[in-house]
Amino acid sequence: MSSNDKQMLDDEQDQTFESLFKQFQQSNDFTLFPIQTTNEIVKIGYYTSLIDVEILHKDVFPYLLQFDGTSIHQLVHVLPIESITITRKAKEVQTQLLSGAIMIILQNDPSIAALIKAKVERTRQVSLPEVEFSVVGPKESLVESLDTNLNLIRKRLPIPELLTKELVIGKLSKTRVAVLYIEGITNEENVNTVIQRLTDLDVDQINDSSYITQLIQDNPNSPFPQFIDTERPDRLASVLGEGKVVILTDGAPHGLIGPTTLIEFFSAFEDYFLNWMVASFFRLVRLFSVLFSILVTPIYVAVLTYHYELIPKALVSTLVTSRSAIPLPPILEALILELAIELLREAGARLPTKVGQTIGIVGGIVIGTASVEAGLTSNVLLIIVALAALASFTTPVYQMGNTIRLIRFPFLLFAHYIGLIGVALCFCFLLIHLLRLTSLGRPFLEPLFPPRFSDLKDAFIRLPFSFQSKRPIELQTEDTLRFNSKKGKEKKNNKQ
Repeated sequence: MSSNDKQMLDDEQDQTFESLFKQFQQSNDFTLFPIQTTNEIVKIGYYTSLIDVEILHKDVFPYLLQFDGTSIHQLVHVLPIESITITRKAKEVQTQLLSGAIMIILQNDPSIAALIKAKVERTRQVSLPEVEFSVVGPKESLVESLDTNLNLIRKRLPIPELLTKELVIGKLSKTRVAVLYIEGITNEENVNTVIQRLTDLDVDQINDSSYITQLIQDNPNSPFPQFIDTERPDRLASVLGEGKVVILTDGAPHGLIGPTTLIEFFSAFEDYFLNWMVASFFRLVRLFSVLFSILVTPIYVAVLTYHYELIPKALVSTLVTSRSAIPLPPILEALILELAIELLREAGARLPTKVGQTIGIVGGIVIGTASVEAGLTSNVLLIIVALAALASFTTPVYQMGNTIRLIRFPFLLFAHYIGLIGVALCFCFLLIHLLRLTSLGRPFLEPLFPPRFSDLKDAFIRLPFSFQSKRPIELQTEDTLRFNSKKGKEKKNNKQ
């Protein structure tokens, strides 16, 4: 390159820097000022809201005032800072300044800048899990800082095979998104699928991991979540060891797990801290509670509307007495109570914690008692709806709990119009939808469909760890063996 071409490039870069600074100075939290060093005038620019001022005053100003050089490259040997970036690219200067860097430019060469990382982290401390709290097991939860979350996972998996692929998504938010997996275990196809879907996103903002769930899941029109959302770093470390892919988003205190199956949404991570018989019992209770929550109210409406002959004789007098003064049909009676429960639940969730608990308890008692005394609902249905609402709370994953609340209403409408045949028909539609649903291309109903009996060891019941020596077949991991159960048994027998 000739000296004239280089001069033209420098002039063009200088103009780009000047226009960049004019744009920055429109914001009140951007500062650009000159200081006099030993034999040079230096310009310093930064965003006061993004940098750690202590770094500026302790590690930059005292040494910069004693700087007697004439080249920006000499700053590397003067400032006691490990990483200093020297660049002529205005785009890089813009990116670094908006990421919490301090910019230094010499007056005699304004076409080149030195960038010093001084980002300040303002995040909450690691605290107890709020959504997935467990009596036994670790008490740490993810926070809004991506770097902190990576630290919580890496200290549980201190291996070089744990790889992190970081992307920046969002034209406006510039959100850091990390994809985690273990090389040599995780199926590369799953990793590539996640990275490809994230790379193809063309959005302006990613404010939370729930945005990513909705944008990259296989079927965005399904009410069923196709990624598990968790706040527990121990659960993330465990599924990485199984061969799954984890997605972390900067600014989100939750991680995403995929691919996943329907059964996993009803498995609490606390199950693995308990005896296998106790854990299996609780898991079966949850699965029964989900079916009870979805079906009990529609069956009540169907039986009272079309199928009186199914009511036991001992129960007929009780139902007749409870409904004798009620002018509404069973469907309206059920909808009134179901909507009242949903209103109380939403009100309790949106109000401050102490007020919300009071509203939920007092409101439920007052509204339930008043509706029965006013003759709008029967006391039998009130008990059924309350039990159904209580059963829906047993779902460990919050997103799946919302889904269960939603799909109860189509069952109610089908039960009102066609009776028990409608309930069966609606169940068939639901089953067909679940059979077609996938998570990262993997069957959502596995191990039920396709039937994989070896994966049933951790589905409806949790067998002892000695029976779980292999990773799930549905993940198609590169290394299928988790541990050698035969060796463990031989060593145990030899010691005895």
